[in-house]
Amino acid sequence: MGTTTAKADQQGHPDTAAGEPPLVPLRRNLRFQTLWAGQAASTLGLHLADTAYPLLLLAMTGSSTLAGAFGALQICASVVFGLHGGSVADRYDRRRVLLVADTVRLAAAASVPLALALDRLTVPHTLLVALVIGATIGYTGPIRLIAVRSVVPPAQLSQALAQDEARMSGAGLIGPPLAGYLFGLGRAVPFLGTVVTAALSIASALLVRFPGRPEAPSQTPQGGVLAGFRFLAADRVLRPALAVILVTNLTGTAMLLPVIVLLRGHGTSSGGIGLALAGEAVGALAGALLVTGLHRRFGPGLLLLAVAWLGVPVLLVPLLPGGPVAVFAALFTMGLGTPALRVMIDVLVFRQTADELRGRVIAATMTLLTVGMPAGMLGSGLLLDHLSPGTALSVIAGLLAAALLPATVSRTLRRAVWPAPTA
Repeated sequence: MGTTTAKADQQGHPDTAAGEPPLVPLRRNLRFQTLWAGQAASTLGLHLADTAYPLLLLAMTGSSTLAGAFGALQICASVVFGLHGGSVADRYDRRRVLLVADTVRLAAAASVPLALALDRLTVPHTLLVALVIGATIGYTGPIRLIAVRSVVPPAQLSQALAQDEARMSGAGLIGPPLAGYLFGLGRAVPFLGTVVTAALSIASALLVRFPGRPEAPSQTPQGGVLAGFRFLAADRVLRPALAVILVTNLTGTAMLLPVIVLLRGHGTSSGGIGLALAGEAVGALAGALLVTGLHRRFGPGLLLLAVAWLGVPVLLVPLLPGGPVAVFAALFTMGLGTPALRVMIDVLVFRQTADELRGRVIAATMTLLTVGMPAGMLGSGLLLDHLSPGTALSVIAGLLAAALLPATVSRTLRRAVWPAPTA
């Protein structure tokens, strides 16, 4: 369970020293809300792109391989450039880097509807856009997380991060169906939407002046680009915590393909499958409302282990009668705990990392949490080559349980407490 200090911090007010002015409610913090709105637009644009570009490639070529290549290239670029992006965030003006990267993304997005209008769009052009989008994610990801901390007081950090989770979950829920609808109106329409969202993100960064440079900037950051990984490896709580989340991300991603195959085998329509898979986004949106309460009642390690172990039976729910309804319920349950875990990692990283190292630590964290996703996709495909969907889900559940046992037996996570609030 969390300490008294941690609980007070989650509530937001008890840690305020006597004589200090009361905190302005987060909803009235115009700097945070403006920055949040811009980031929400940016996230929505990325979800539009994730669906619209594969649809476009499929319409252009009829190749599902090329359609899938867009997402694969984007993830690879975000991982590769993310390491350098963390180092850049610790060396240069963060706000300026954010503006430059978002401008590059806007230009790349605008090139697609322009090429479509001129009937000059090619597959290499489209895949190049995937690389550009992935690269800009690598540079802006750490800075967006740092920007949240810079515009809210420490006592409201958890509340701000919980609202940020609502942004991510809401965009994940709205983006894919909106992209499909816009694509039905015209091939260029969803890409014009990504241009608008990128422009809104740039406008919010122009309007909100957050501290641009690290507190102790260095032209050659101590430890190099891998300093973030060394920091995480040396921390006795973050090390096992990130390992557990990596495993849950891997198995959660691996679950999707067997579920799709299982539902198709039962005669579920494509629309029904889409609605069933929306359960995770709906659960995450609802889970954003639970973050503060869960953090108040549980220490970080106990919370992490509880949510991770919940994934074991959830992986087996699709085997029960109920078809898409059972799948929706399973994914909804899995999504409920996701915001609390994301905010947990954000809080632990923010409160234990010096500002001059924060960009590289966040980049390392994002890299570790991302690499499990393509591994899960590949692993589930290999399992389905040799096993039925039901057996594959059972194997995935067994692997998750086996991977969680060492962290559960160890006292490190079970006894972990929230770090004290910092100024």
